[in-house]
Amino acid sequence: MYFLKREPRIDFLSRRRFAGIVSAVLIVIGIVSLGVRGLSFGIDFTGGTLVEVSYEETVEASSVRDLIAEAGFESALVQYFGTSKDILVRLPASAIEDAAQVSSRIMVALRLPYKETLATNPTGDLQQCVSDDSGASGPCAVQMRRVEFVGPQVGEELTEKGGLAMLYALLGILIYVSWRFEWRFAIGAVAALVHDVLITVGVFSVLGLEFSLPVLAAILAVIGYSLNDTIVVFDRVRENFRKMRRGTPVEIMNVAVNQTLSRTLLTSTTTLLVVLTLLIIGGEIINGFATALLVGVLVGTYSSIFIANPAVLVLGISRDDMLPVKKEGAEADALP
Repeated sequence: MYFLKREPRIDFLSRRRFAGIVSAVLIVIGIVSLGVRGLSFGIDFTGGTLVEVSYEETVEASSVRDLIAEAGFESALVQYFGTSKDILVRLPASAIEDAAQVSSRIMVALRLPYKETLATNPTGDLQQCVSDDSGASGPCAVQMRRVEFVGPQVGEELTEKGGLAMLYALLGILIYVSWRFEWRFAIGAVAALVHDVLITVGVFSVLGLEFSLPVLAAILAVIGYSLNDTIVVFDRVRENFRKMRRGTPVEIMNVAVNQTLSRTLLTSTTTLLVVLTLLIIGGEIINGFATALLVGVLVGTYSSIFIANPAVLVLGISRDDMLPVKKEGAEADALP
């Protein structure tokens, strides 16, 4: 903790070329993977059917997956939802069957081991089934909680709107930072954000992880988190340009990064603790969301130090660019 209480003197910007090479390699790998493999979109984007079922007792997801595969749904995604008694089944869109037919076939397959059939005249809140052996009726061992269907057209619309949301966010950031700081800082901030998004999306492509609406929401959150880190550093850079009489832009930026380093590390550490908790005990339903946040926070912290400032340097920032603009006639007005 002593390191966080004192101001370090690390020459970060001397490593900017190496950091640039590392980032370029990661981005190229991600882009190649996106071009060759693409993203494994969830039903939010591709369309499909979602079925939530509940068991009386704990059930293995693998056994549920085998039953559904035997029913002809080999591409179904099966995962726990909340507890080990609740199962969520996701299936791609079918051009032959609608959601009702798909869900009916799934429920028949899941109830097969219990030798029960859905009653034709159910009573009460719970679904009633008839035993194939005794003919007695009672609450089904497997209860269908809900069925949702996302059409391919809706999926395409969500894909388009998700991409536009990210584009508008970057454009708004570019305008704001240009007004708040200087256009070189705006381009540097957007370059860092694009860097973060490409690497995060590339990780999902390379690992074949499902890309769903929660993942898109996590990426938008990463954009905000990374921008916050970058703005804090930029604000200190601007302040140092005006306070430090001597020093090159590289030296001034190094001082700014070191001055804000403890804040950056503390913020990232506390955020990562929460994200890791979600990833470990949050369950499969938010696994993609937590994974995107984990990668994004790590990459965002890295880019605020090694990408944003070097990008501003490449654009040729100088002390004169950061000095307040004097209004014409200000000196004459100041005379008695």
